[in-house]
Amino acid sequence: MKLILSDHDERIIEHCPATVEQILLEAGINPLDVLVSRNGNLISEDTVVGDEDEIRVIRIAHGG
Repeated sequence: MKLILSDHDERIIEHCPATVEQILLEAGINPLDVLVSRNGNLISEDTVVGDEDEIRVIRIAHGG
């Protein structure tokens, strides 16, 4: 599976299938700080992704 981070860095994740939450935590990313899309569609953190998927992490801007 290909993981594309918000800074356009790409990582190949070998241990799939796994949930989005598991992948984010292993990559050191807080799931509450990002949105995730698979093949162009937003998905939730409990979605299971596989080896053929392309996952893009979109950082959420916080402010007030």
